[in-house]
Amino acid sequence: MPNVLIESNIPELPLLSRGKVRDLYAVGEDRLLIVVSDRISAFDVVLPTPIPRKGEVLNQLTIFWFELLEDVIGTHFITADIDEYPDDLQKHRDQLEGRSMLVKRLEMFPIECVARGYIVGSGWKDYQRTGSVCGVRLPEGLRECQKLPETIFTPATKAETGHDENIGFEEASQIVGAGTASRLRDLTLDIYDRASQHGLACGLILADTKLEFGTLDGEIVLGDEVLTPDSSRYWPLELYQPGRGQESFDKQYLRDYLEEVQFNKRPPGPGLPDDVVRNTSEKYLEAYATITGKTL
Repeated sequence: MPNVLIESNIPELPLLSRGKVRDLYAVGEDRLLIVVSDRISAFDVVLPTPIPRKGEVLNQLTIFWFELLEDVIGTHFITADIDEYPDDLQKHRDQLEGRSMLVKRLEMFPIECVARGYIVGSGWKDYQRTGSVCGVRLPEGLRECQKLPETIFTPATKAETGHDENIGFEEASQIVGAGTASRLRDLTLDIYDRASQHGLACGLILADTKLEFGTLDGEIVLGDEVLTPDSSRYWPLELYQPGRGQESFDKQYLRDYLEEVQFNKRPPGPGLPDDVVRNTSEKYLEAYATITGKTL
């Protein structure tokens, strides 16, 4: 059984937050240590059973995309090499190896930046009800999971707990300023376009993705997790068929299981059987291998 990390413990550093998956520590005044655990959440509930190697996949995929996108935008990434971490962190190598990164501290924008290239999930429900997605009017007659005529930008507010709330571009402009909102939209669509092209070359459709940006020395840079199965929806190209739900590399397999056992979507979540844990772990590892061409 590979090393599983449910919760990191780095007493030498101030713990700033423990999210659904990531633990965030302060390293001095201008750097952060991000540790990606093997916790998994579904329906905004963190489940008691960890998924082996999930944190490693999320961390290594984010680093892969940071490097692939470096000509599009700067990032907050410094290093994931433990030997380059501060000396007092070396003793925690068993918690940090493969699943952590040292980054620059950013002033994060208080909105999530979402690009949607296909109509699915909450966007599909919104469209069925209103003919629009987050206020963006769409053509009539679209089918579930159909490719949109053009990629749309649908920002959302960040929620500390529960669901992020979709907002329109005008509301995003009121929060961060019109010029900044336009820049975030353009960057989000550029990154989605670049990632979609890479995905298609690997046999994957990138249906949508959620990005986070911040500022560093007055420049907008990319932060947090990037284009992982937790923040993006990937479908196998060879199995794609609009008009129905798709096979997926995200947590849909796990969500389907929880629906089958009639989980009420309130804490505490149920423990997961061994086969669901194994299959979920394999989904994450397969996503990493398909996107990067390498195995962990």
